[in-house]
Amino acid sequence: MEKGYIQVYTGNGKGKTTASLGLTLRAAGAGFKVLIVQFMKQGDYSEHKALERFSDLITIKQFGAGAWVKGKPSDEEVMRAREGFSLLQEAMKSGAYDVVVAEEANTAMKYGLIGLEEMLELMENKPETTELVITGRYAHEAVMEKADLVSEIQPVKHYFKEQGVKARVGIEK
Repeated sequence: MEKGYIQVYTGNGKGKTTASLGLTLRAAGAGFKVLIVQFMKQGDYSEHKALERFSDLITIKQFGAGAWVKGKPSDEEVMRAREGFSLLQEAMKSGAYDVVVAEEANTAMKYGLIGLEEMLELMENKPETTELVITGRYAHEAVMEKADLVSEIQPVKHYFKEQGVKARVGIEK
């Protein structure tokens, strides 16, 4: 890749992870190496099964503690997020990946699992040819300001709220 940019997908609507996965698939189709670091997630998601087919180009790592953070993060949640952020830093320094996705990093910052200044430093020191994608609700204004592209996904209508439909395998999980 000649030039990499910083993209942010945020907002309260459904589709932030889906957008980053679409970008990941497109990047792999072009032969780019991709790393996805999932903060606050731990579990068996359908996208993992699909992405295994591209394991020569796409690496996905989870750094959640098994449940969504509620209130003050536990020591385990903090430790897992620190591990994930260290991997993110190493990956960016190595230049081994064309695209790096920090999934739910905005939310991790909101709950204090990742420091805002750390993220801004990571963005500032991004290799010229690496695309960095940051997802999750609650994107900090400073992160959006530093990014080259920001998409805010807002809900208009959702079948969970309207009809009580739970997350479905292959669609939401």
